[in-house]
Amino acid sequence: MMKRIILIFLSLLVVSCSQEKEIIVDTTDPYIWLEEVEGVDALNWVREQNEITESRYAKSESYTNTYNELLEEYQSNDRIPYVYIMGEEMYNFWRDEKNVRGLWRKTSIESYQTDNPVWETVLDIDELAKIEDQNWVYKGVDCLAPEFNRCLMRLSYGGKDAVVVREFDLANKVFIEDGFNTPESKQYLGWLNENQIMVATDFGEGSMNESGYPREVKVWSRGEPLSEAKTIFEGTYEKIFSFPFSSIRPDGSYFGVLEGPTFFTKVLYLMKDDELIELDLPLRMDVNGTFQGSLILSLDQDWRGYVSGSLVAVNIEDALNQNITNESIELIFTPTEKRFLRSVGIAKDEIYVNVLDNINGKILHFEKIGPSWKESEIRSFGNAALSISSVDEWSDHILINAESFTEPSALYYANESKDFKKIKSLPEKFAPEKYKVEQLYATSADGTQIPYFQVSNSDMEKNSMNPTLLYGYGGFQISQTPSYLGSFARQWLDSGGVYVIANIRGGGEFGPKWHQSALKENRQRAYDDFIAVAETLISENITSSNHLGIRGGSNGGLLVGAVVTQRPDLFNAVICAVPLLDMYRYDKLLAGASWVDEYGDPDNPEEWSFISKYSPYQNVFADRSYPEIYFYTSTKDDRVHPGHARKMAKKMLDQGHKVIYYENVEGGHSAAANLKQSAHMTTLQIEYLKDKLQD
Repeated sequence: MMKRIILIFLSLLVVSCSQEKEIIVDTTDPYIWLEEVEGVDALNWVREQNEITESRYAKSESYTNTYNELLEEYQSNDRIPYVYIMGEEMYNFWRDEKNVRGLWRKTSIESYQTDNPVWETVLDIDELAKIEDQNWVYKGVDCLAPEFNRCLMRLSYGGKDAVVVREFDLANKVFIEDGFNTPESKQYLGWLNENQIMVATDFGEGSMNESGYPREVKVWSRGEPLSEAKTIFEGTYEKIFSFPFSSIRPDGSYFGVLEGPTFFTKVLYLMKDDELIELDLPLRMDVNGTFQGSLILSLDQDWRGYVSGSLVAVNIEDALNQNITNESIELIFTPTEKRFLRSVGIAKDEIYVNVLDNINGKILHFEKIGPSWKESEIRSFGNAALSISSVDEWSDHILINAESFTEPSALYYANESKDFKKIKSLPEKFAPEKYKVEQLYATSADGTQIPYFQVSNSDMEKNSMNPTLLYGYGGFQISQTPSYLGSFARQWLDSGGVYVIANIRGGGEFGPKWHQSALKENRQRAYDDFIAVAETLISENITSSNHLGIRGGSNGGLLVGAVVTQRPDLFNAVICAVPLLDMYRYDKLLAGASWVDEYGDPDNPEEWSFISKYSPYQNVFADRSYPEIYFYTSTKDDRVHPGHARKMAKKMLDQGHKVIYYENVEGGHSAAANLKQSAHMTTLQIEYLKDKLQD
C-alpha cells in the first residue's frame, strides 16, 4: 500500500509541474499518509479521534436514551418488511436484534398481504458469518427467471462495494461449491442461461479501468475455470464501466454490454448471431429494460425530436439492423414545466412511471394499445410522496410505497386488476397535526427560485432562535423528496428544532436540465442555492447563524464542505458525512475517476481553475474562523475514500481549529453495517446538533 501511495505522490508531482496549475497547492501534501486506509499510523490516529468523540458524546444519559429509542425503532417488528417479487413469492431481507447481519427469507403473495405473514428462512447471514468466520454483509441477489432457482449472491467483507459472488441453489438452499463463484472485486454478472453467465470482474492485471471498475466482459460457461471464459467485450482504461446487459422476460430475452464512456453517457451493445452490435442511441440516456420488442429509454438529452426527460420505446430489431427511423420510436411520457420522470417499473404487460410534479410524487400507468400508449394515473394517495417499491416482469404484480414528512410509510399492492389496497403501514410515531410542512422558495445568486421543504412545530415562533438543520445533496441527478420523520421528529422537532430539505440544482427534482445546470464549471450554482436557502431561513427569522446547522453526505459532504469554507459565518454546526473534500486528488482515489463528468478533471489546468475555487481541502485556512465541524466516514468505504475526511480533519486540527471526527471501522459508504451501528452513528449526530444549536 505504501509503495502505491508513493507512486501516486510522485505522479502527482509530475502532473503539477508539467501542467502548471494556477492555484497554490501543497503537492507534497503532508497528510497523504492518511490515505493509507489500513496503515498503522492512520488507524492509530483514527482510534484516537474516535475515543475523543465517544467520550464527548457517547457517555451521557441523553446519548443512552436517544440510542435506545432509535435502536428500538430500527429493530422493531412493526417495520414494513419490504419485498421484491420473484414468481409467485415475495422475498425480504430482514435485520433485527436477533438477526444482526440479517435473514434472507420468503413468503407467498397471499401470506404477505396478511398481518402476520408466514416467513421461510432461505439463508441466515449471521449463521453463515459464524460458520465461515467472516464479517459478511449481504449485498443482494440476482436469480435466473423464470424458475428463479439459481441465484448469484453478492456478499461483502464489512460492507464494501467490492463483493464476492457465490452461486446459490434456491430450491435446496445451499451454495453450489463448483458453481459461478468469483473472488472479491467490484464486479457485475448477468445470466444468459442456467449454464452460462456474462461476467465483468477483476480478471487480473490490466482488466480494471482507472475508476476501479471492470473494463472486460466475458462469457463464462459452467464447469470451466474463470480464466478460460471467452472475452466478448473490452473497453478502454479511460472508460468508466463495462457491464453485462441481461433482460429475460416472457416477451423475449436480450443480452449485451452497457458501456459508460463517461459517468453520464452510455453505449448499448446487443447480441445478434453471437456478435455485439453497437446501437445508434443517444449517449445521455438510461436503459430501463425491454418491453414487447422495444428498448425503454429515459432521455437525458434531446434526441430525434423528443425532448430531454422523455420516456421512449425504441424498436429493437430496427436498432440491431442499424435502421432506426421515426417509426421505430414511440413516445411514452414527456415532461412538462414542473412534471419530470423519476423512475420506471416494467411489469409483464404494462409500464409504471414515477414522476415528480413540483417534487410531489405521482404514479402513472401506461399500456400499449395497438401503435399507441394509453396513460392513466394510479389512484390518489393523498399528499404522500410515492415510489415504486417492487414490480414483477413476469406478472403484473406491483407494490407502491406512500409516505410524507408527517404520514408514516404505507405499502399498496395491486395485480392485474389495478385495484390497489393498503397491505402494510407503519404505526404513527407522532400526531401529524403537531407539525407544519411548507414548500417555500429562496432566490439564488443568479435569480433562480430554489424550492425547499420546511418542517416545524405547528406553534413555532419566528424568533430567530429555533435550532434548524438544513440538509442538501445537489448532485448526480438524485432527487430529495419527503420521507417520514419517525423518531427523528421526536428527537429533533419535539425539542423545538426545525428541519429543512433544499432542492438545489445538481439534483433531479426538475429533470435532467436541473442537474446539468450545476455540472463542472457551473458547480458553484449548487453551493449558491444552498447558501440562499440558509440566508432565507435567517432573514425570515426562522433561525440565526448560532442556531443553524447543515448536513450532507457523499456529494452532499462536498456540498457542506464547500459551503462552510465559503460562508463559515452562516453556520454553527456542520455534519460532513463520507465526503469528498480533496478535489485535487479525488480522481486518484477509489471510484473518484468515474466522477470527472460531474466535477471536472483536476489534471486539466482549465478545469482545475474552477474546481480549485471550491475544493474544501484547498480552501481551509488557519487565519479564518469556522464552526466545529463533525466529520464522519468508514474505514470500509471503497467508494469515497476515507482519506478525504481524515486529511481535512487533521489539517484543520493542525491549523488550530476545533473539529469532531468519527470513523466506523466497517459499513462501506453507508458507514454502518448493521442496525446497532446505524443507531450509534445517528445518536452521535443528534447529540452533536443538540450541543451546538440548542440553548
